[in-house]
Amino acid sequence: MSNEIRSGEYVNPRGIPQAPFVETVEDYVKSRDQVEGILQSFQEMLSKYKYMEMSTLRRAAGLREKIPDIQKTLDSVIFLDSKRDSENPTLITTFELNDTLYTKARVKAADTVYLWLGANVMLEYPIPEAVELLQTKLKAAKDSLAICEEDLEFLRENITTVEVNTARVYNWDVQKRREEREEKDASAAIK
Repeated sequence: MSNEIRSGEYVNPRGIPQAPFVETVEDYVKSRDQVEGILQSFQEMLSKYKYMEMSTLRRAAGLREKIPDIQKTLDSVIFLDSKRDSENPTLITTFELNDTLYTKARVKAADTVYLWLGANVMLEYPIPEAVELLQTKLKAAKDSLAICEEDLEFLRENITTVEVNTARVYNWDVQKRREEREEKDASAAIK
């Protein structure tokens, strides 16, 4: 086994490498001189995993916030589409202008809707295209959230592995130091 720290053979589909698991510290660390470098490498690896975890948590939180908005918009467009063919195509509704400001509106049946796409861009879509677009966006957001959750689980497992490796190498070093000190004390007592 090599003395340098290498990640495991497996890399998840998003390119996150798996942390190596140190089964036998004696096979992994050839001498006590290497311990400091190995522990430092583990700390760097742990920092990278924690950074990826925080980034993935932020991305997942954004998706969790975005999915209900997309679903609400999709439901509204589907409802408007259902009103087009009804006997009373005009709809009187209350809608939100701001967080605490609402107003009443009369909405006539239409063949198109306007959707905010982001970056101050609004486009007009025929209702069937709007439904298709929103369904695609909703599915993509849900798929991305599932990927984030999968990556978070993978990262948490690897963080635990690196922490266990760190503890095992550190404890091995402490034990070796104690053995060396006991050998010195024993040889000093014999003299």
